[in-house]
Amino acid sequence: MTDSHRSPFRLPLIAILRGIVPGEAVDHVGELVAEGYDAIEIPLNSPDWEDSIGRAAQAHGAAAWIGGGTVLRPAQVDTLQRLGARFIVTPNTNPTLIRHAVAAGMQVVAGFATASEAFAALEAGAQMLKLFPAATYGTGHVRALRAVLPKQIPLYVVGGVTPRSLPAWLASGADGAGIGGELYRPGQSPDTTHVHARAFRQALAGPPA
Repeated sequence: MTDSHRSPFRLPLIAILRGIVPGEAVDHVGELVAEGYDAIEIPLNSPDWEDSIGRAAQAHGAAAWIGGGTVLRPAQVDTLQRLGARFIVTPNTNPTLIRHAVAAGMQVVAGFATASEAFAALEAGAQMLKLFPAATYGTGHVRALRAVLPKQIPLYVVGGVTPRSLPAWLASGADGAGIGGELYRPGQSPDTTHVHARAFRQALAGPPA
């Protein structure tokens, strides 16, 4: 466990393109990069995820961190590394998986719910944490976790985060958010992704007056 880690992402928003297909991946990632996003996750339960991540990394890997989400097995880490992905997001705190990814030079955003799970993930080497599903636990849970977790460890909230609720999450102690369904739904246009991405980025400045 480290006490000196900082997020490698410039913008504290991880864009989640769950369900995207290879033919659309490059265009949607391009819209996100144009809006300043530099952490983009394609979950592994998306269709033909290997193709999508490979295309995204090849086209935009120099401008953004391309990662895989819902990663469960060490073999998937090896595939992601070969494709050019640089970070993984997990739905759990499997220490074997986390150690394998860290040893491979990957950044790990580990999914957790409780303080015990968070510390287990950090002990295994995870550099970042993901509270999921955040909306179920609420801002009070984040505030309580922040009282015991190392302040240098980035804490992202994922699940039910909207542009309107984002400022409250940040005020409670979250460092950022992973944004999925409110950002992207399969079949929407790249322009729609850009509009949604801009709304979240603007929400980083705080609630509207």
